[in-house]
Amino acid sequence: MEDSKLINETEFINVKKTALVVIDLQNGIVNSERAPHSGAQVVENSCKLIDTFTDKGGFVVLVRVSSLDGKDMVHPSVDLQSNTMHFSKGWDNYVPELEKFTNAYTITKRQWGAFYGTDLDLQLRRRGIDTIILCGISTGIGVDTTAREAYQHGYNQIFVEDAMTAATKQEHSYVCDHIFPRIGKIRITEEVISSLK
Repeated sequence: MEDSKLINETEFINVKKTALVVIDLQNGIVNSERAPHSGAQVVENSCKLIDTFTDKGGFVVLVRVSSLDGKDMVHPSVDLQSNTMHFSKGWDNYVPELEKFTNAYTITKRQWGAFYGTDLDLQLRRRGIDTIILCGISTGIGVDTTAREAYQHGYNQIFVEDAMTAATKQEHSYVCDHIFPRIGKIRITEEVISSLK
């Protein structure tokens, strides 16, 4: 990804009209091989963002993917099978670092995106939110799909590049270089934190 475009001194993020949406930081996803950032780095940066949002009274949404028995998820016919999730005990639990954030709104999804089949859009609109800050795993799957859905719903978006990661560096870079700049702004954790008002 190209160097982040720094938020200029007059640009700020109104925390009252912005939600932080954190995608799939759960045991069965964070602990797999990731690039260009490790799962641990993404969790650390996401926790910094959650801490700041919480301190400023912002709306934080923790999203996870889960399944009762696998039959409640989509099963299209495809050419490339993705890594299938192993439904071992606790695979869909949020990572321990998120347990302290008890005031976050939680959403369970059954597919890649966080909007379809959930009340995410409803909860954002009821709070007068028009901007979403997105982070989590995986850049090219859960984050990208949620971002495209948010774009179609008319939300402004900020993507936190160092608080997301993918299965490969190429997947992460493609989305950050070619998709996200067309539907929002790309920043890094410290830029977002310093711009929250």
